[in-house]
Amino acid sequence: MIGEIAHFLSIASVMILTLVLIINIIFSFSPGHSNQLILSYRLFNQACFLIFLSFGVYIYLAITDDFSISYIANHSNSQLPIFYKITSIWSAHEGSMFLWIVFLTLWSILFVNYLSFEHPLKKGTMLMLTLIILGFLLFLLVTSNPFERILPFGVIEGADINPVLQDPALAIHPPLLYLGYVGFVISFSFITAYLFSGNLSYPWEKDIKNWSFVAWIFLTVGITLGSWWAYYELGWGGYWFWDPVENVALMPWLAATAFMHSLFASSKSNVLKAWTLFLGILIFALSLFGAFIVRSGIIDSVHSFANDPQRGLYLLGFSGFITFISLGIFAYRLPSMQSSKLIVTGSKESFLSMNNILMLTAIFSIFLGVTYPLILESLNGEKVSIGSPYYNTIFSPLILLTSIFIMISVEALWQRGMQAKTLFFAVAPTFLLAALALYLIWYFVEIFSLLAYVGIYSGLLIIISYFLKAALTIKNKSYLNKGSFVAHLGLGLLFFSVSMNSILSYQKNINLFPGDQQFINESIEEFNFLDLQNIKASNHDIVLAKILILQNGKSIYLNPEKRKYFARGQITSETAIHATPLKDTYLTIGDQLENGSWTFSLQINYFVKWIWFSSALMVLGILMTIFKKKIR
Repeated sequence: MIGEIAHFLSIASVMILTLVLIINIIFSFSPGHSNQLILSYRLFNQACFLIFLSFGVYIYLAITDDFSISYIANHSNSQLPIFYKITSIWSAHEGSMFLWIVFLTLWSILFVNYLSFEHPLKKGTMLMLTLIILGFLLFLLVTSNPFERILPFGVIEGADINPVLQDPALAIHPPLLYLGYVGFVISFSFITAYLFSGNLSYPWEKDIKNWSFVAWIFLTVGITLGSWWAYYELGWGGYWFWDPVENVALMPWLAATAFMHSLFASSKSNVLKAWTLFLGILIFALSLFGAFIVRSGIIDSVHSFANDPQRGLYLLGFSGFITFISLGIFAYRLPSMQSSKLIVTGSKESFLSMNNILMLTAIFSIFLGVTYPLILESLNGEKVSIGSPYYNTIFSPLILLTSIFIMISVEALWQRGMQAKTLFFAVAPTFLLAALALYLIWYFVEIFSLLAYVGIYSGLLIIISYFLKAALTIKNKSYLNKGSFVAHLGLGLLFFSVSMNSILSYQKNINLFPGDQQFINESIEEFNFLDLQNIKASNHDIVLAKILILQNGKSIYLNPEKRKYFARGQITSETAIHATPLKDTYLTIGDQLENGSWTFSLQINYFVKWIWFSSALMVLGILMTIFKKKIR
């Protein structure tokens, strides 16, 4: 009965949102009508409240092990801790879509209530938000109903959550990622309302600036947590694999990063307005494309949720519909947005616009890499895969050009050009110091990789240019945008650490019997397989290996595990990691061979912690920008 109450609450919200949509459409072409706005505003709030209430009841059903609900029976278990019973809700398609809608509703109700009744774009924004929430809620209830019952009596015990997902990082990663994904519905809806209103002189940037920054933070943290989880949990030692689903998360991030920079230019000097509006629409359109890729089943990925063409067609049709509305209005208003102010050559805006072009090139390259195999397969049935060589080859020159423009823009001014001589003397020290640092790295490392060295040099250009800028600021006691300094320092560190990791890290496959030892190299003098231990846990059996590694004269004890879970019979590997500031000693236990020996994968991963730290710096920089106090 409680499940039916939750189901009814969602249906009731559909009915109320439909009423809100009808009211807003009827009066959208008629100015005034304050009573209509008050009515639709109150109905919108009530519909959102019913969605929250429905999800709250659904959480209660998961906690109380209501295995008559098909979704809960298939993805939960009575032996799970309450924390994982709750997180099991977003472990598969139906529940994760429900969470997506809850966050979409949360962003919407917060922003609608943030706008005053006198705000000229409140009505249009609420109309667009209502349409989007209604479309996804109908998708949930019609094609992916999480309230479906197992009739007549349900089951006694649930099938359990996937063991790989029983991890705190992955429990937190999807909600944060979704908050970032759907957070850009605010800029999307507000921009659409702004274009529809026709009042192109309205300073719209100030209303969505911080909202967009917060959404970017959630998206960045969500992506970082996902890569961190993949690193220590999946056992292959990677933090990014150019997987199609990972790529569709990267595309909105790139568009959002370009959008934030364009917002600064648009709000400061009233240029790049068309760019900014287009990017604001593109971010959410790419988020919708990502939802289609993940939930349609048209690609094979460890991250995919569903394999149902009906769902994919609905998502593709609905996403295309609302994107077409926004882009259509944008195209209609574009001739009216031609600014009389031209971008000054050599100004900060000129370098921002160049980086916007590079960002769009990167997005298009990823989009092509994701869709080309699908198009080719649909045409002739041939299956191809596009992997890291394609992406690395394209991204290396793009990253280098982006870094050069960022470095130059540090010295550039808003709407004021720079003479060639001034520009040369401003950037020459950075080029020379970065080249010297790169030579020293090559001298001590004695490993050369063109693509990796391009990435290292790109990171050095950004890091050195901002440190030189900070030094000059302290010397001259001038103003420094601390948020921009920290965020760009994080970006440079990201390029540097990923590239250093690619050339310094190495892997060794080992095959030993318990009690045996093996010499690896000059760094790892001994790999000792001390013992093997069988342990019985509450819901799984553990095979634990005791390993002693002598590394540079120091003893390191590692205990990688192999687990077999009772409910699903699934076998997983748990990595053992010895972390230092510079490198990780990363060990995974493999299978037992026919002769009784065991296989191990030993990896030495350099600068991995610096990758997570660089993301934290970028997030900190944006937070400082939101809450900054200008200090001269």
